[in-house]
Amino acid sequence: MKKLFTLSFALLIASITLGQVKNEPNEKTMTENLNEVAAFLKDCRVFFIATSEGNQPRVRPFGVAEIVNGKLYLTTGRKKDVYKQLEGNDGRFEICALKADYSQWIRISGRLVDEDNAEIRQTILDRNKSLGHMYSANDGNFVTPYIADGEARFFSFQGEEKRVKF
Repeated sequence: MKKLFTLSFALLIASITLGQVKNEPNEKTMTENLNEVAAFLKDCRVFFIATSEGNQPRVRPFGVAEIVNGKLYLTTGRKKDVYKQLEGNDGRFEICALKADYSQWIRISGRLVDEDNAEIRQTILDRNKSLGHMYSANDGNFVTPYIADGEARFFSFQGEEKRVKF
């Protein structure tokens, strides 16, 4: 009887643990995670996005990350190499950003999905006036891909890594 109880208890613990691993964040948690990631990027002001071109990594600075309708959007030009590299790699990318005091950094991965939506482009332009000299909402060049399947990893020298999905 004691063996049966021990085995049952072990199976119960295993099923609870596996259930926790399989559970996806709920909508509220996903929204909180999205807000946390966007706030971190805004605090950093500049973040670096990595793509690949064949077997060569490519990294460049970005500065705009905006939440619109529950999605985190970046901006670029359709004619830029970064856009072509994203297209050639199913939108896969990684972002890295470091806070100004060097205390924390973030790595974000996922896929950038190009959503052809002039309203979203205009909203982002309205929030980021500095983009107005380069783009307009309907110029055929300005694109605002959003992050799909996003995962952020927060790091610091004082603490453990924190992972969130958004």
